[in-house]
Amino acid sequence: MRPRRPIGVYIHVPFCRQRCHFCAFYLEAAKPERMEAFCSALAREIDFHDSRHVTGGRPLRSLYIGGGTPTTLPATQLVAFLKRAQEAWSMEDFAEITVEAHPSTVTLKDLSILAEAGFNRLSMGAESMDQRDFIPIGRPGLVDETERAVKAARAAGFRNVNLDLMYGLPGQTLESWMDTLQATLALEPTHVSCYALTVEEGTRLARDIAKNLIPPPNEALQVEMESAAEAFLQAAGFERYELSNYALPGFACRHNKLYWTDGDYLGLGPSAQSYVNGVRFGNIDDLTAYVDCLSARRLPVAERTELTDGEQRRDALVFGLRLIEGVPLRVVRPGTPQHRALTALVGRGFIEWKEDHVRLTRLGRRYADSVAEQLY
Repeated sequence: MRPRRPIGVYIHVPFCRQRCHFCAFYLEAAKPERMEAFCSALAREIDFHDSRHVTGGRPLRSLYIGGGTPTTLPATQLVAFLKRAQEAWSMEDFAEITVEAHPSTVTLKDLSILAEAGFNRLSMGAESMDQRDFIPIGRPGLVDETERAVKAARAAGFRNVNLDLMYGLPGQTLESWMDTLQATLALEPTHVSCYALTVEEGTRLARDIAKNLIPPPNEALQVEMESAAEAFLQAAGFERYELSNYALPGFACRHNKLYWTDGDYLGLGPSAQSYVNGVRFGNIDDLTAYVDCLSARRLPVAERTELTDGEQRRDALVFGLRLIEGVPLRVVRPGTPQHRALTALVGRGFIEWKEDHVRLTRLGRRYADSVAEQLY
């Protein structure tokens, strides 16, 4: 009998003040009447899942409010989400409770309200610490706002602060990327996420590149930047525990690790995805339809797939390989298509067997998406 998976809850807040040029997430401009409709619908969605005992009595290991920009909503509303979740489900001792924020949308008062209510992790999209990098990607705000927001978070009582960074931005050089990393560490975050700029279809960034208004990402330079970031952050005491994530000891993101360690997660809000008890299901990516479904006492699920045991093992392998330590060998059964694919990838230098784990090599990390495709 398989042990019960740990579980977390993700809430997608589909609002931003404006969309960055690279963003392909489901969101819309923050307007009071739309935000009010969303908040009411979300409360109903929590109640529906609670009445259906979806979590099976398991306490939540994490609650993660992402988006979008959750802090476009009042801090008191975010606290109401937390309290509603706590009423519906018990939580593990010292559960990780995260809220994402744009630095320009938080104040010391807001952050104090969140910290006093129980939020204990703050994740902010800094993207860069060089103001010039913001223009081609349409990222609003100022670098100074990131610095002020981190200081306010510390003053409010947040010990665990993540900063998201992007590399390979138009006009960014290896030297300016290293300056961004240096300035980021000066703010003393406990966690840093480093994402290579990718061009998503349908975004303003994709259109600007197609029109030759800005250059496409330089893959060779991105590889250099990734290697430089790894060396720099590790020298500063950070552990690279996942392809894009670095943490000081004890500060790896527990919620995101559910995705990579075969945990369960329940997604709430429009476009949110779930994986519970071997079933993947996703909410409709339209706020009006989401609200209408819940008003009619129907869950807003757009797609649902029940995975076989073999498919669950395949997914555990594919997602688990994002972790630097890899996945336990017990996940890989001899004779399966995944075992044969892994053997071929070992021969090509993308995969290595390490004691009782299988993991990506340094070369494999560079081509992680291609490896994943082959394992599927």
